[in-house]
Amino acid sequence: MRALAHDKKPVVLIGHKGITEAVLKETAAALLAHELIKVRLGEGDDLAADAQALVDGTGAELIALTGRVAIVFKQHPQPDRRKVQVPKPKKKGLFDVEGA
Repeated sequence: MRALAHDKKPVVLIGHKGITEAVLKETAAALLAHELIKVRLGEGDDLAADAQALVDGTGAELIALTGRVAIVFKQHPQPDRRKVQVPKPKKKGLFDVEGA
């Protein structure tokens, strides 16, 4: 997922007011349109808490937090309108041992 977001620009910018209802609404709209977005977090002490508040408020997943940029994903509810293909988990090989 991080690789898919690598070349994207941030579509939501968090200002000095932080995570507000308006920011949550705009982020939800961007997630509905793009599914995988970057969010540039504003000046603050706890960037992880801001990213978590954004994710909790939109029902999305936090993919990564690198510096002041969060990568956020929320799959479109309609299967025919999905843009991002979620990678399937890798199968265990013949010689993979659990617990090793």
